[in-house]
Amino acid sequence: MTRLTTFQSPFLLGFDDIERALDRVAKATNDGYPPYNIERIPGDGAGDVIRITLAVAGFTRDQLDVSVEENQLIIRGRQVEDKARHFLHRGIAARQFQRTFVLAEGIEIKGADLKDGLLSIDLTRPQPERIVRKIEISARD
Repeated sequence: MTRLTTFQSPFLLGFDDIERALDRVAKATNDGYPPYNIERIPGDGAGDVIRITLAVAGFTRDQLDVSVEENQLIIRGRQVEDKARHFLHRGIAARQFQRTFVLAEGIEIKGADLKDGLLSIDLTRPQPERIVRKIEISARD
């Protein structure tokens, strides 16, 4: 007898993508850097805005990259070591990072903004139209 996972239930049809997304989230390794917040901002009639804010102090706009790959929001930061500088104490490390967020189907990126060392990315999910369709039942003799 084979064991069924939650998403392999015969009553959940077409949820394969969700199971794959959960696998991707489980495999993602993040060391907690950079720290981030996720907040819901009430929007107008078009739906709420989800804002992801990352603390990226010391990074310039040119050192940051925000992209969407296969329903994943990927934020990368890359600082280049300045060999001309001689530090007496080095407490702020120049480091790279990659932070990944799995996006649900239909999520749209409105834009990104860098201000005061905080990178904010706004996402929306447009409200789908509610469609009710009547299915005719044919009679067979």
